[in-house]
Amino acid sequence: MEFIVEDFKLQPLQNGEYIKPAFATFKLNNQPRNWEVVDTKDSVAILLYNKDNDSFVCVRQFRPAVYASDKDSSGVTVELCAGLVDKNLTLEQIASEEIIEETGYSVDASLLTKITSFYTAVGSSGAKQHLYFAEVSNECKVSSGGGVEGEEMIDVVEICLKDAKEFMYNEDIAKTPGLLFAFEWFINKHS
Repeated sequence: MEFIVEDFKLQPLQNGEYIKPAFATFKLNNQPRNWEVVDTKDSVAILLYNKDNDSFVCVRQFRPAVYASDKDSSGVTVELCAGLVDKNLTLEQIASEEIIEETGYSVDASLLTKITSFYTAVGSSGAKQHLYFAEVSNECKVSSGGGVEGEEMIDVVEICLKDAKEFMYNEDIAKTPGLLFAFEWFINKHS
């Protein structure tokens, strides 16, 4: 899929649905301080390993924040399948929904293995990401994925395990720290 960006502008956010800019004031060791923060939701991310193809199943999508911070970038990133914790479901249920929505693989929530949780964007939001693992096969593929129609434009990409290390250190490909950590976790666990 090609991502063609036109007329990109940054404007002040009014009544954001998913993030809310804020100004924090506090005392730290009795010294007055302030900090610009973003109030946002936690998330889940899932490392999917396709055992039939010996590959990681990832998603590729345009990220306006990446584009805005680096105009030399296309703004297109390769990431783990992920989503916000914005429903009254267990983390595993949300992760299972995100997998089918974004990648087209059907994975029951009970088959997810928790890797760990960590904080992201600690200088601005401090949201927590819950990282899971699932093994899939080609038989698990029930749709093409691609995200929510009209809201997301997602390509499903597979990265062969044998090429994972080279991919991880290729700075020409925008990727997330969660993806790097998850790949390293898998490689260490299976070596």
